[in-house]
Amino acid sequence: MASKQYPINKGINKSIVFKGLKAQYIGYMGLGLLIDLVFYAVLYMLKVNTYVTLLLTVSLGALIAAGVYHLNAQYGEHGLEKALAKRKIPRRVRSFSRRIFR
Repeated sequence: MASKQYPINKGINKSIVFKGLKAQYIGYMGLGLLIDLVFYAVLYMLKVNTYVTLLLTVSLGALIAAGVYHLNAQYGEHGLEKALAKRKIPRRVRSFSRRIFR
């Protein structure tokens, strides 16, 4: 009796990559493009000229995409969280009393 062979998933614990974007940057891109869509809808409801609306929307979308790809290339998969966490660490701790050390 022949046993079934199942393929082994060798991508365990690897981050998701989509068109060069890694991990959380996929979400950032999706959120940015959703904001761009809402921006387009607002301009459309305000009856702004169609060509101006398209120009602004495409420009904002390109700016968002360039920014997200830049962050992806500069910080990598976990670097942005590390950089943001490093900014929250105080540079020095000052104490005016020795009482807490006794």
